[in-house]
Amino acid sequence: MENKNSDLSSLRIERKTGSQTSGSKKKFVISIFVFVGVVVTFALGYILWANIFTKKIEVKLVTASKITQAETSAILTASGYVVAQRKASVASKATGRLVYVGVVEGDPVKKNQIIARIANDDVKAQLQQAKANLSLKKAELLNVKNKYERQKTLYEKSLGTKSNYETAEAKYYSVLASIKVAEAQVKKVEVDLEYTNIRAPFDGTVLTKNAEVGEIVSPLGASTTSRSAVVTMADMTSLQVEADVSESNIERIKPNQNCEISLDAYSDVRYPGYVAKIVPTADRSKATVMVKVAFKKYDSKVLPEMSAKVLFLGLDTSKIVASQKPMLVVPTSSIVLRNGKMFVFKVSNEKAVAVEVTTGKKSGSYTEILSGIEDGDRVIKNVTGKIKDGVEVKVL
Repeated sequence: MENKNSDLSSLRIERKTGSQTSGSKKKFVISIFVFVGVVVTFALGYILWANIFTKKIEVKLVTASKITQAETSAILTASGYVVAQRKASVASKATGRLVYVGVVEGDPVKKNQIIARIANDDVKAQLQQAKANLSLKKAELLNVKNKYERQKTLYEKSLGTKSNYETAEAKYYSVLASIKVAEAQVKKVEVDLEYTNIRAPFDGTVLTKNAEVGEIVSPLGASTTSRSAVVTMADMTSLQVEADVSESNIERIKPNQNCEISLDAYSDVRYPGYVAKIVPTADRSKATVMVKVAFKKYDSKVLPEMSAKVLFLGLDTSKIVASQKPMLVVPTSSIVLRNGKMFVFKVSNEKAVAVEVTTGKKSGSYTEILSGIEDGDRVIKNVTGKIKDGVEVKVL
Protein backbone atom coordinates (compact mmCIF):
# COMPACT_ATOMS: atom_id res chain seq x y z
CA MET A 1 0.00 0.00 0.00
CA GLU A 2 1.05 3.59 -0.51
CA ASN A 3 0.35 4.57 3.13
CA LYS A 4 3.17 2.38 4.40
CA ASN A 5 5.67 4.58 2.73
CA SER A 6 4.20 7.86 4.06
CA ASP A 7 6.51 10.29 5.94
CA LEU A 8 5.67 10.13 9.64
CA SER A 9 8.15 12.79 10.68
CA SER A 10 5.42 15.41 10.64
CA LEU A 11 3.71 13.66 13.52
CA ARG A 12 6.70 13.98 15.93
CA ILE A 13 6.24 16.16 19.13
CA GLU A 14 8.88 18.83 19.65
CA ARG A 15 10.37 18.88 23.26
CA LYS A 16 12.44 21.70 24.81
CA THR A 17 15.91 20.92 25.84
CA GLY A 18 17.06 20.91 29.49
CA SER A 19 19.22 24.00 29.02
CA GLN A 20 16.29 26.09 27.84
CA THR A 21 14.19 25.19 30.97
CA SER A 22 17.04 26.02 33.41
CA GLY A 23 17.49 29.43 31.84
CA SER A 24 13.89 30.40 32.44
CA LYS A 25 14.11 29.49 36.14
CA LYS A 26 17.22 31.62 36.57
CA LYS A 27 15.49 34.63 35.05
CA PHE A 28 12.56 34.19 37.45
CA VAL A 29 14.82 33.99 40.54
CA ILE A 30 16.79 37.04 39.42
CA SER A 31 13.57 38.97 39.01
CA ILE A 32 12.56 38.15 42.59
CA PHE A 33 15.93 39.23 43.97
CA VAL A 34 15.74 42.48 42.05
CA PHE A 35 12.29 43.17 43.43
CA VAL A 36 13.35 42.47 47.02
CA GLY A 37 16.44 44.60 46.60
CA VAL A 38 14.37 47.53 45.37
CA VAL A 39 12.01 47.23 48.37
CA VAL A 40 14.88 46.99 50.89
CA THR A 41 16.69 49.91 49.27
CA PHE A 42 13.52 51.99 49.43
CA ALA A 43 12.97 51.10 53.10
CA LEU A 44 16.55 51.88 54.09
CA GLY A 45 16.39 55.13 52.20
CA TYR A 46 13.20 56.07 54.00
CA ILE A 47 14.67 55.27 57.42
CA LEU A 48 17.83 57.19 56.58
CA TRP A 49 15.79 60.14 55.41
CA ALA A 50 13.66 60.01 58.57
CA ASN A 51 16.74 59.90 60.81
CA ILE A 52 18.47 62.73 59.00
CA PHE A 53 15.62 65.11 58.42
CA THR A 54 13.10 64.21 61.17
CA LYS A 55 15.32 63.01 64.07
CA LYS A 56 13.90 63.91 67.54
CA ILE A 57 16.08 65.52 70.18
CA GLU A 58 16.75 63.14 73.05
CA VAL A 59 16.18 64.65 76.50
CA LYS A 60 16.09 63.62 80.15
CA LEU A 61 13.51 64.86 82.62
CA VAL A 62 13.91 65.86 86.27
CA THR A 63 11.29 66.57 88.91
CA ALA A 64 10.93 69.97 90.53
CA SER A 65 10.97 69.31 94.27
CA LYS A 66 11.13 71.11 97.59
CA ILE A 67 14.43 70.86 99.41
CA THR A 68 16.37 72.91 101.93
CA GLN A 69 19.80 74.46 101.60
CA ALA A 70 21.09 71.70 103.81
CA GLU A 71 20.02 69.03 101.32
CA THR A 72 22.18 70.58 98.62
CA SER A 73 25.16 70.62 100.98
CA ALA A 74 24.70 67.27 102.78
CA ILE A 75 27.62 64.87 102.67
CA LEU A 76 25.52 61.86 103.65
CA THR A 77 21.86 60.89 104.06
CA ALA A 78 20.47 58.15 106.28
CA SER A 79 17.06 56.92 107.40
CA GLY A 80 15.95 55.91 110.87
CA TYR A 81 13.30 56.21 113.56
CA VAL A 82 12.62 58.53 116.47
CA VAL A 83 13.33 56.63 119.69
CA ALA A 84 12.95 57.70 123.31
CA GLN A 85 16.21 57.08 125.14
CA ARG A 86 14.34 56.80 128.44
CA LYS A 87 11.46 54.37 128.07
CA ALA A 88 9.96 51.94 130.57
CA SER A 89 7.32 49.26 130.81
CA VAL A 90 6.01 49.96 134.29
CA ALA A 91 4.94 46.82 136.17
CA SER A 92 3.84 45.94 139.69
CA LYS A 93 6.32 44.61 142.24
CA ALA A 94 3.65 42.33 143.66
CA THR A 95 1.04 40.01 142.24
CA GLY A 96 -2.54 41.10 142.64
CA ARG A 97 -5.76 42.40 141.13
CA LEU A 98 -5.84 45.94 139.80
CA VAL A 99 -8.29 48.15 141.66
CA TYR A 100 -7.15 51.53 140.31
CA VAL A 101 -5.60 52.84 137.08
CA GLY A 102 -5.30 56.61 137.03
CA VAL A 103 -3.85 57.33 133.59
CA VAL A 104 -4.64 56.85 129.91
CA GLU A 105 -2.58 57.13 126.75
CA GLY A 106 -1.03 60.57 126.33
CA ASP A 107 -1.23 61.61 129.99
CA PRO A 108 1.85 63.34 131.42
CA VAL A 109 3.09 61.88 134.71
CA LYS A 110 5.59 62.98 137.33
CA LYS A 111 8.24 60.90 139.01
CA ASN A 112 6.83 58.78 141.89
CA GLN A 113 3.25 59.60 140.90
CA ILE A 114 0.88 56.71 141.64
CA ILE A 115 -0.46 55.59 138.29
CA ALA A 116 -2.12 52.33 139.42
CA ARG A 117 -2.78 50.23 142.51
CA ILE A 118 -3.49 46.58 143.24
CA ALA A 119 -5.76 45.24 146.00
CA ASN A 120 -4.06 45.69 149.39
CA ASP A 121 -6.65 45.06 152.12
CA ASP A 122 -4.81 41.96 153.30
CA VAL A 123 -1.51 43.83 153.47
CA LYS A 124 -3.10 46.63 155.45
CA ALA A 125 -4.40 44.06 157.94
CA GLN A 126 -0.91 42.58 158.25
CA LEU A 127 0.46 46.05 158.90
CA GLN A 128 -2.03 46.68 161.69
CA GLN A 129 -1.16 43.35 163.25
CA ALA A 130 2.56 44.10 163.07
CA LYS A 131 2.08 47.49 164.67
CA ALA A 132 -0.05 45.98 167.44
CA ASN A 133 2.63 43.40 168.13
CA LEU A 134 5.20 46.17 168.33
CA SER A 135 3.02 48.03 170.84
CA LEU A 136 2.79 44.89 173.01
CA LYS A 137 6.55 44.50 172.97
CA LYS A 138 7.01 48.10 173.97
CA ALA A 139 4.52 47.69 176.84
CA GLU A 140 6.33 44.55 178.00
CA LEU A 141 9.57 46.49 177.88
CA LEU A 142 8.32 48.90 180.54
CA ASN A 143 7.62 46.02 182.93
CA VAL A 144 10.89 44.16 182.42
CA LYS A 145 12.86 47.40 182.52
CA ASN A 146 11.49 48.24 185.93
CA LYS A 147 12.29 44.74 187.22
CA TYR A 148 15.76 44.93 185.74
CA GLU A 149 16.55 48.28 187.34
CA ARG A 150 15.15 47.12 190.69
CA GLN A 151 17.22 43.90 190.72
CA LYS A 152 20.26 45.86 189.63
CA THR A 153 19.87 48.26 192.59
CA LEU A 154 19.38 45.42 195.06
CA TYR A 155 22.35 43.55 193.70
CA GLU A 156 24.59 46.60 193.94
CA LYS A 157 23.54 47.03 197.60
CA SER A 158 24.09 43.31 198.26
CA LEU A 159 20.40 42.96 199.04
CA GLY A 160 19.58 40.74 196.09
CA THR A 161 21.06 37.69 194.54
CA LYS A 162 23.19 37.66 191.45
CA SER A 163 20.90 35.06 189.89
CA ASN A 164 17.83 37.29 190.13
CA TYR A 165 19.80 40.20 188.71
CA GLU A 166 21.07 38.22 185.71
CA THR A 167 17.61 36.81 185.00
CA ALA A 168 16.09 40.31 184.97
CA GLU A 169 18.92 41.61 182.80
CA ALA A 170 18.48 38.78 180.24
CA LYS A 171 14.75 39.37 180.13
CA TYR A 172 15.27 43.08 179.58
CA TYR A 173 17.66 42.65 176.66
CA SER A 174 15.48 39.90 175.21
CA VAL A 175 12.51 42.27 175.08
CA LEU A 176 14.70 44.95 173.49
CA ALA A 177 15.68 42.49 170.76
CA SER A 178 12.06 41.43 170.22
CA ILE A 179 11.13 45.10 169.78
CA LYS A 180 13.71 45.40 166.99
CA VAL A 181 12.22 42.29 165.36
CA ALA A 182 8.74 43.77 165.64
CA GLU A 183 9.95 47.06 164.15
CA ALA A 184 11.56 45.18 161.26
CA GLN A 185 8.30 43.30 160.70
CA VAL A 186 6.40 46.58 160.58
CA LYS A 187 8.93 47.93 158.08
CA LYS A 188 8.59 44.82 155.92
CA VAL A 189 4.81 45.02 155.79
CA GLU A 190 5.02 48.76 155.01
CA VAL A 191 7.26 47.87 152.04
CA ASP A 192 4.78 45.20 150.94
CA LEU A 193 2.03 47.79 151.15
CA GLU A 194 4.08 50.21 149.06
CA TYR A 195 4.57 47.48 146.48
CA THR A 196 0.83 47.57 145.83
CA ASN A 197 1.27 51.13 144.53
CA ILE A 198 2.56 51.34 140.96
CA ARG A 199 4.51 54.58 140.57
CA ALA A 200 6.07 56.39 137.63
CA PRO A 201 9.86 55.90 137.59
CA PHE A 202 10.54 59.31 135.98
CA ASP A 203 8.81 62.33 134.46
CA GLY A 204 7.30 61.32 131.15
CA THR A 205 4.24 60.59 129.04
CA VAL A 206 2.10 57.45 128.95
CA LEU A 207 2.39 55.79 125.54
CA THR A 208 0.21 52.71 126.04
CA LYS A 209 -2.07 51.33 128.76
CA ASN A 210 -1.71 47.55 128.90
CA ALA A 211 -4.02 46.56 131.78
CA GLU A 212 -7.44 47.49 133.09
CA VAL A 213 -9.09 47.50 136.51
CA GLY A 214 -9.98 43.96 137.55
CA GLU A 215 -7.12 42.24 135.72
CA ILE A 216 -4.39 40.33 137.54
CA VAL A 217 -0.90 41.81 137.24
CA SER A 218 2.38 40.12 138.06
CA PRO A 219 6.00 41.26 138.36
CA LEU A 220 7.01 38.24 136.27
CA GLY A 221 6.35 37.68 132.59
CA ALA A 222 2.77 37.96 131.45
CA SER A 223 0.81 34.75 131.09
CA THR A 224 -2.66 33.80 130.00
CA THR A 225 -3.98 34.74 133.44
CA SER A 226 -1.91 37.83 134.28
CA ARG A 227 -0.39 40.98 132.83
CA SER A 228 3.16 42.18 133.29
CA ALA A 229 3.39 45.85 132.29
CA VAL A 230 0.52 48.07 133.36
CA VAL A 231 1.61 51.03 131.21
CA THR A 232 4.44 51.90 128.87
CA MET A 233 5.84 55.40 129.24
CA ALA A 234 8.66 57.48 127.80
CA ASP A 235 10.57 60.61 128.63
CA MET A 236 9.62 62.90 125.73
CA THR A 237 12.64 65.11 126.40
CA SER A 238 14.99 62.24 125.52
CA LEU A 239 13.91 61.73 121.90
CA GLN A 240 16.67 60.97 119.38
CA VAL A 241 16.81 59.59 115.86
CA GLU A 242 18.53 56.23 115.57
CA ALA A 243 19.80 56.00 111.99
CA ASP A 244 21.64 53.15 110.24
CA VAL A 245 24.76 54.29 108.38
CA SER A 246 26.60 52.02 105.99
CA GLU A 247 29.95 50.72 107.24
CA SER A 248 31.66 52.19 104.18
CA ASN A 249 30.43 55.70 105.08
CA ILE A 250 30.81 55.68 108.86
CA GLU A 251 34.20 57.38 108.69
CA ARG A 252 32.43 60.49 107.37
CA ILE A 253 30.44 60.83 110.60
CA LYS A 254 31.95 62.66 113.57
CA PRO A 255 30.65 63.32 117.12
CA ASN A 256 28.76 66.62 117.45
CA GLN A 257 28.51 66.91 113.66
CA ASN A 258 25.62 69.15 112.59
CA CYS A 259 22.60 67.45 111.08
CA GLU A 260 19.18 68.27 109.73
CA ILE A 261 16.25 66.01 110.62
CA SER A 262 13.01 65.68 108.67
CA LEU A 263 10.02 63.50 109.53
CA ASP A 264 8.11 61.61 106.87
CA ALA A 265 4.90 62.74 108.55
CA TYR A 266 5.79 66.45 108.20
CA SER A 267 7.92 66.76 105.09
CA ASP A 268 7.90 70.58 105.13
CA VAL A 269 9.40 70.89 108.63
CA ARG A 270 13.13 70.60 109.37
CA TYR A 271 14.71 70.18 112.80
CA PRO A 272 18.34 71.01 113.64
CA GLY A 273 20.32 68.24 115.30
CA TYR A 274 23.78 66.86 115.97
CA VAL A 275 25.50 63.50 116.25
CA ALA A 276 25.12 62.48 119.89
CA LYS A 277 26.67 59.02 119.75
CA ILE A 278 28.14 56.53 117.30
CA VAL A 279 27.31 53.11 118.71
CA PRO A 280 30.59 51.13 118.79
CA THR A 281 29.28 47.98 117.12
CA ALA A 282 28.02 46.99 113.68
CA ASP A 283 25.02 45.02 112.52
CA ARG A 284 26.50 42.16 110.52
CA SER A 285 23.21 41.34 108.80
CA LYS A 286 22.80 44.86 107.40
CA ALA A 287 26.47 45.97 107.36
CA THR A 288 25.51 49.19 109.12
CA VAL A 289 26.44 51.11 112.25
CA MET A 290 23.82 52.84 114.40
CA VAL A 291 24.25 56.59 114.83
CA LYS A 292 22.15 58.43 117.42
CA VAL A 293 21.23 61.96 116.36
CA ALA A 294 19.90 64.31 119.04
CA PHE A 295 17.54 67.22 118.41
CA LYS A 296 18.77 70.71 119.20
CA LYS A 297 15.13 71.70 119.50
CA TYR A 298 11.81 70.16 118.55
CA ASP A 299 8.08 70.46 119.17
CA SER A 300 5.14 68.28 120.13
CA LYS A 301 4.83 66.98 116.55
CA VAL A 302 7.84 64.72 117.13
CA LEU A 303 6.65 61.38 118.49
CA PRO A 304 8.42 58.10 119.29
CA GLU A 305 8.68 55.52 116.48
CA MET A 306 8.16 58.10 113.69
CA SER A 307 10.26 57.45 110.60
CA ALA A 308 12.83 60.15 109.89
CA LYS A 309 15.54 61.15 107.44
CA VAL A 310 18.85 62.61 108.62
CA LEU A 311 21.13 64.82 106.56
CA PHE A 312 24.70 64.82 107.86
CA LEU A 313 26.18 68.23 107.07
CA GLY A 314 29.72 69.43 106.51
CA LEU A 315 31.74 71.44 108.98
CA ASP A 316 30.87 74.80 107.38
CA THR A 317 27.08 74.45 107.38
CA SER A 318 26.21 75.54 110.92
CA LYS A 319 24.22 78.53 109.63
CA ILE A 320 22.27 76.45 107.15
CA VAL A 321 20.77 74.29 109.90
CA ALA A 322 18.67 77.20 111.14
CA SER A 323 16.91 77.45 107.77
CA GLN A 324 13.94 75.14 108.06
CA LYS A 325 11.74 76.40 105.22
CA PRO A 326 12.14 74.26 102.09
CA MET A 327 12.32 75.86 98.65
CA LEU A 328 11.19 74.62 95.23
CA VAL A 329 14.25 73.97 93.05
CA VAL A 330 15.31 72.54 89.70
CA PRO A 331 18.82 71.95 88.36
CA THR A 332 20.36 75.17 87.10
CA SER A 333 20.93 73.43 83.75
CA SER A 334 17.14 73.26 83.30
CA ILE A 335 16.82 77.03 83.17
CA VAL A 336 17.59 79.13 80.08
CA LEU A 337 17.56 82.91 79.51
CA ARG A 338 15.88 83.98 76.29
CA ASN A 339 14.72 87.47 75.33
CA GLY A 340 15.40 88.66 78.86
CA LYS A 341 13.17 86.04 80.45
CA MET A 342 13.80 82.77 82.28
CA PHE A 343 12.31 79.58 80.89
CA VAL A 344 12.13 75.89 81.69
CA PHE A 345 10.74 73.28 79.30
CA LYS A 346 8.10 70.68 80.00
CA VAL A 347 7.25 67.85 77.58
CA SER A 348 3.74 67.41 76.22
CA ASN A 349 2.78 65.08 73.35
CA GLU A 350 6.49 64.51 72.60
CA LYS A 351 7.07 68.24 72.13
CA ALA A 352 8.98 70.73 74.26
CA VAL A 353 6.77 73.37 75.89
CA ALA A 354 8.42 76.56 77.16
CA VAL A 355 7.26 77.77 80.58
CA GLU A 356 8.29 81.16 81.90
CA VAL A 357 9.51 81.07 85.51
CA THR A 358 10.69 83.43 88.21
CA THR A 359 13.93 82.35 89.82
CA GLY A 360 15.35 82.93 93.30
CA LYS A 361 18.65 82.15 94.93
CA LYS A 362 21.06 79.46 93.88
CA SER A 363 22.16 76.66 96.16
CA GLY A 364 24.88 74.42 94.81
CA SER A 365 23.82 73.06 91.43
CA TYR A 366 20.17 73.98 92.02
CA THR A 367 18.19 77.18 91.51
CA GLU A 368 15.10 78.21 93.44
CA ILE A 369 11.85 78.62 91.49
CA LEU A 370 9.50 81.25 92.89
CA SER A 371 6.70 80.92 90.32
CA GLY A 372 5.82 79.26 87.03
CA ILE A 373 5.89 75.58 88.02
CA GLU A 374 4.82 73.55 91.03
CA ASP A 375 6.26 70.82 93.20
CA GLY A 376 6.27 67.56 91.23
CA ASP A 377 6.35 69.08 87.72
CA ARG A 378 8.72 67.35 85.28
CA VAL A 379 11.08 69.52 83.22
CA ILE A 380 13.93 68.91 80.78
CA LYS A 381 17.18 68.50 82.69
CA ASN A 382 19.72 69.99 80.26
CA VAL A 383 18.37 72.71 77.97
CA THR A 384 20.53 73.33 74.86
CA GLY A 385 20.18 75.76 71.96
CA LYS A 386 18.37 73.11 69.92
CA ILE A 387 15.50 72.91 72.39
CA LYS A 388 12.84 75.43 71.50
CA ASP A 389 9.14 75.76 72.08
CA GLY A 390 7.32 73.14 69.99
CA VAL A 391 10.36 71.13 68.90
CA GLU A 392 9.88 67.37 68.89
CA VAL A 393 11.78 65.53 71.62
CA LYS A 394 12.29 61.97 72.72
CA VAL A 395 12.35 61.32 76.46
CA LEU A 396 15.05 58.88 77.52
